[in-house]
Amino acid sequence: MDVTVYERGAEGTLGYDWTDIFAPTAWKAAGMDMPPQDKYEYKTNMTFYSPNRQIPLTQSIPADEIEMKMERKDIYNQLIEHAVKCGVTFVYECTITGPILTGNRVTGIKTDKGDFYADLVIDAAGIHSPVRTNLPAMCGIEKSPQPCEQLYVYRAFYNKAGTKKPDAKYKIFLLPEGKRGIAWVAAEEEFTDLLIGKFEPFGIDEANKTADFLRKSNPWLGQKVMRGGQFTEIPVRQPLSVMVCDGYAAIGDSAFMTMPIIGSGIANSFKAAKMLADTVLADTAGAYSADTLWDYQVKYYRAIGAGLAQIACIKSLLLSITPAELDYCFEKGILTAQDFAIGSDNTSLTGMVKLKPIDIVLRGKALLDKNELLKKVLKLGYKIGKAAIIIKFMPKKRDSASVAGWSKQYIEFYKRIV
Repeated sequence: MDVTVYERGAEGTLGYDWTDIFAPTAWKAAGMDMPPQDKYEYKTNMTFYSPNRQIPLTQSIPADEIEMKMERKDIYNQLIEHAVKCGVTFVYECTITGPILTGNRVTGIKTDKGDFYADLVIDAAGIHSPVRTNLPAMCGIEKSPQPCEQLYVYRAFYNKAGTKKPDAKYKIFLLPEGKRGIAWVAAEEEFTDLLIGKFEPFGIDEANKTADFLRKSNPWLGQKVMRGGQFTEIPVRQPLSVMVCDGYAAIGDSAFMTMPIIGSGIANSFKAAKMLADTVLADTAGAYSADTLWDYQVKYYRAIGAGLAQIACIKSLLLSITPAELDYCFEKGILTAQDFAIGSDNTSLTGMVKLKPIDIVLRGKALLDKNELLKKVLKLGYKIGKAAIIIKFMPKKRDSASVAGWSKQYIEFYKRIV
């Protein structure tokens, strides 16, 4: 295949100035070797806190599921080096403005360097991809995430302040300041890593205010930004309802392939890349049509997407639960450390939740004392079941009418659950 990557950034500058955590199995899944050992380390267990921060719950990840931590720039360098060895051409400092269309087929991309034509456009341009958002309605592909389907994130590495030893190295705060969102404070050797995520847009003033709030219980979080200090947006939702059309396939954040709760999508995207490559190579006639590319979507949903779509329902509970209710869940054991043993390789509810019958009974008894919380949990169970049924009936073979009907039902369901 003659493959060209068109990239907005300049050569040698790609990647946020921070680290990423993802499953090391992703490299092998995509047909690549592990990076050099000096380029990564393994993640430590995280400790989770409810709004009142009274009962910390520390996850215990099995040894064979521990994720790796790697600089984003090194991840990109590893990918680019591999691609170049495979014969891929890179065009840097090229801003994409939209797709080129011939009828209902994508035949290329419009850029600030001119128009470029292709037999197949693979869209990895992110959550607000100018290619996906400018596709015509006839393609049947969602243009933008709905409210509460994206997390607005600020991340910075601050100096380490004082001499007090952190009570936990990697701390996750749920509903910090009683507001919808998350934050983490990770005490590294040379700096303190701060992330703030909210479901509504915010700026540096609000980020600084939240940082000051977190310093009260984390005095080692300094005042000086040493690295990062950037804002970004992450999709936290179910995968795209339709990922392909004639001459086009979406992948990565452009197809909303992140874990709907924690926002990690690197491992999913690596695995999806192999599925897409296999589908393209199987199209020996070179049609690259919606019909021949549909198998890529079927493969992805079978292996990953169906589970993520059900997990996306859990987010609706997190958006509706009050700080007091979340504190209660920590205090009464409705949520336990075992429930937080999740990572980027947990792409189904069975992978996330491993409950014994006695666990269900004990948690159910605790919920009986909180009627409104019980209603929310029961409603969540209904939503998960409904999602499973809808996903089960995703067409295995593509025809325009059946895909359009299924996609509409899928989209409308997730609009309602928020």
